[in-house]
Amino acid sequence: METIRLNKYLSEQGLCSRREADRLIEAGEVTVDGRRAMLGEKVTGEELIVCGGKQAGGKAGLHKPETVLLAVNKPRGVVCTTSDKDRAPNVVELVGCPERIYPIGRLDKDSEGLLLMTNQGELANQIMHAGNLHEKEYLVTVDLPISAAFLKRMREGVELKELGETTRPCLVEREGKRTFRIILTQGLNRQIRRMCETLGYHVIALKRIRIMNIHLGKLNTGDYRKVTLAEQKELERRLRKREGGGSDN
Repeated sequence: METIRLNKYLSEQGLCSRREADRLIEAGEVTVDGRRAMLGEKVTGEELIVCGGKQAGGKAGLHKPETVLLAVNKPRGVVCTTSDKDRAPNVVELVGCPERIYPIGRLDKDSEGLLLMTNQGELANQIMHAGNLHEKEYLVTVDLPISAAFLKRMREGVELKELGETTRPCLVEREGKRTFRIILTQGLNRQIRRMCETLGYHVIALKRIRIMNIHLGKLNTGDYRKVTLAEQKELERRLRKREGGGSDN
């Protein structure tokens, strides 16, 4: 009988991404036929698999759920993880989808704007994979007037010593006296905030307005919509093209 890695199986069942599955396995929150699951193990799907108290294998796990892909305008103050220590409002609770969905990547508590949510782990993995160079666009307001030197440094890459990384070159354009637009193909932790702080600026407001071909548009804060079939097909086309070494466009 054909087997599949447990983390991939859980993602295909719409329970979480592969990365989150590995975290849950390590935390002892996944069992296979009553025993604690191990990282890297393979399953057939006919085992009794329980993830976070929810059955994923056996008779209950022999189907692939219908695809759910939502565009959400996350407000400031809402978090993207259910394990947030300060118990702030959670984006999953905000959306209240009857299907079990989760965010594709993160948007930190103090940021707002476009967040994609799905029940398809493989799709989430493809979009989140930093090596795929997928574009994400943001509008950022800072506390000081923006200088030409600041824009140049942001475009060329900023050394983030605390992360031991230098950011990739990116597109940065001034939008106002203290507001700029930036397109990243990288997803370092609090990257834009760290870049600005390194250059002596403090971020006042940060809004994500695009992920690949999906735009925030006029979606109101706290609202969500289904990604259209045309958007999803174009998204999948870009993902396939990127896997083949092409650009997002």
